[in-house]
Amino acid sequence: MAGVFDIELHDGDSINQDESDDDIVENREEEYNRTTNINTILESDNLERVQLSEQNVNAGQEKTGPQDFELCKILGEGGYGKVFQVKKVTGKDKGSIFAMKVLRKASIIRNQKDTAHTKAERNILEAVKHPFIVNLMYAFQTGGKLYLILEYLCGGELFTYLDREGIFLEDTACFYLSEIILALQHLHNQGIIYRDLKPENILLDGEGHVKLTDFGLCKEHIEEGTVTHTFCGTIEYMAPEILTRSGHGKAVDWWSLGALMFDMLTGMPPFTGDDRRKTIEKILRGKLNLPLYLTPDARDLIRKLLKRQVSQRLGSGPEDAEQIMNHNFFEHINWQDVISRKLEPPFKPSLKSADDTSQFDEQFTATVPVDSPVESTLSESANMIFQGFTYVAPSVLEEMCAQPRIVNARSPRKGFLSTGSLHSLSSRSPDGHIRTTSHFHQHRHHVVGSNNMEDTEMADIGPLFNF
Repeated sequence: MAGVFDIELHDGDSINQDESDDDIVENREEEYNRTTNINTILESDNLERVQLSEQNVNAGQEKTGPQDFELCKILGEGGYGKVFQVKKVTGKDKGSIFAMKVLRKASIIRNQKDTAHTKAERNILEAVKHPFIVNLMYAFQTGGKLYLILEYLCGGELFTYLDREGIFLEDTACFYLSEIILALQHLHNQGIIYRDLKPENILLDGEGHVKLTDFGLCKEHIEEGTVTHTFCGTIEYMAPEILTRSGHGKAVDWWSLGALMFDMLTGMPPFTGDDRRKTIEKILRGKLNLPLYLTPDARDLIRKLLKRQVSQRLGSGPEDAEQIMNHNFFEHINWQDVISRKLEPPFKPSLKSADDTSQFDEQFTATVPVDSPVESTLSESANMIFQGFTYVAPSVLEEMCAQPRIVNARSPRKGFLSTGSLHSLSSRSPDGHIRTTSHFHQHRHHVVGSNNMEDTEMADIGPLFNF
C-alpha cells in the first residue's frame, strides 16, 4: 500500500546473502530462447486484448464510494470536514447503518503533521481489531476528499453519561476502566500509543460497552524503551513528560487513565486551571488532592497512576497493563469475563432503533445532511500522498451478517460552554469545594503536533470526530 505505510531502512539493516533455495530461480541456458522478440508476440493474432478496468482487476473485491451511502443525519462537524450517519444502499450489507467521517484533502495537506496523523489513523483502524475499539468497515477517496466508514456507535459518549451523573460510583468506574485498560493493552502490544484518552473519545455501543475512538493522535512503532517527542493530546489529561518534551512512551496512556479515573470519581480532572498555562503548571508541580470519600484502593491506584516520575508510575514497566490489572481496585474483576463482554454494563442506552441518534447533539442532528462540494482540486502529485487509502473490511468481503451498532459526536458538558455563565456547582460536582475552577470545560485544550504551546489548538468536536 504505497504512500500509506512508511518503510525505513536503517544503517544496521542488511540484505541476507544466504538466500534459501526458495528465493532462487535457476536459469537453464538451454531452455532460454534469446531469439524471441517481444514485439512479434504482441503483434500475434492469437492474443486476446482486454481493456483493464475496475470490473476485471481485483474483481472479487467490493468497490465502494460516496454513491453507495445515503446521508441520514449530521453527527458532528469540524474544521476539516463532517461526520454523518449513513445507510448503505448497495452490496451485501445494504441497509446497514454506519458513521461516515469525511475529510477534505486540501485542508489536511496544508500541515505535514495533519497528513501524518490522518494516515496513522487510517492504518491503525485497519490493523487493530478489538472488542473495545471502533471498527473500520471501509475507506475510500475521491479527488478532493477522504472517507472513513466506521461502525455506528449509537450509545453515545461516556462524556454524556458522566455529565448527567455528576460522578460515578466506584463500581461503575471500575467497569469502564477495566474495558479501557484492555483496549489500551491491545494497542500497546501492537506498538501503538493512544495519547488522547478522555471521556469524549470513549463511546458506548448499543449494549453499553466501551469503544475507543479517534486515533488521529496515536503514535505507531513504539517498542519497549523507545520514546517520541510530539507535543499533542488534550492538556487536562496530558502526562508531564509530554508537556516537558523530555520524550515519552506508552506510560503516558496510564497517566491519562489516572486522570480519567479521577474525573469519573470526582467530577473533573485532577489538575485544572483558568487557562492553558496554569493547567500545565499544576500538572507539572501541583499537589494531588484526593477526596476523603474515595476508598483506600481507589486513592492508591490514582496516586500510582499519577506519578510524575515515569519509572515510578504503575504500568510503566515491561508488564504494562498487567501491573494495573493486578491492583486491589480490580480484585473482584474477572478479566476473562471483561474481554468476553460478559459483565453487565452500568448504563444501557435507551434506544428506539438501530439508527437512533438521540444520544447526539441536536445542534448537528437537526441540520439537513449535505456533503458539501469540493472547493479546490489537488494536483496529481498531491493526490499521491493518499495513495493506498482504500480499504474494505474482511468481514464485508466474507459475509456481512450482522448490523453494526455504533457512532458518536461531540456533546459539550452542560453549562460549561455557554458564554458568560459560571456554573461552579454543576451536576458534575458532588460538592462545591471539589471543583477547583468554575469554568474548566469552557475550553478543552486539544493540541496536535505543536512546536509551541500557544500556536496550535484543534477544533474538538468529540469522539471519532476531532478534525
